[in-house]
Amino acid sequence: YTRDGQFQVNSDGQIVTSSGNLLEPAITIPNNTASVTIGEDGTVSATITGEAAATQLGQLTTVDFINPQGLKSIGNNLYRETEASGNPQSGTPGLSGFGDIKQGMLEQSNVDTVKELVSMITVQRAYEMNSKVVSTADQMLQYIAQNL
Repeated sequence: YTRDGQFQVNSDGQIVTSSGNLLEPAITIPNNTASVTIGEDGTVSATITGEAAATQLGQLTTVDFINPQGLKSIGNNLYRETEASGNPQSGTPGLSGFGDIKQGMLEQSNVDTVKELVSMITVQRAYEMNSKVVSTADQMLQYIAQNL
């Protein structure tokens, strides 16, 4: 499984992820295609040169898990299901929690940079203070040991 939505067409005309992994089910683009459109519901259509109407080539599906955090990351934006993630539940994009598909878009970061920088500075200051407390306690114990 992957979250990689940056699709490309390989030398055989098949739609693949940026890493070259084939989609399931596989969708093949004909050689004489003028343009490809992917609808919000996952419908892949192509306008073929010389034809007025678009031809439907296939359907993208999305998958959801009961516990997405339970998926095992195997690198390169790929995930493997585990017992903790539960079984995959496939569905049509745009319906009941399966997400939307937007052609030409990339997912925006879900991290607030300013908030994370402030949090990092706070953690650094707390570490410095704790370090000074330990150092001062050590000096006090050393003083007591030397004077008793």
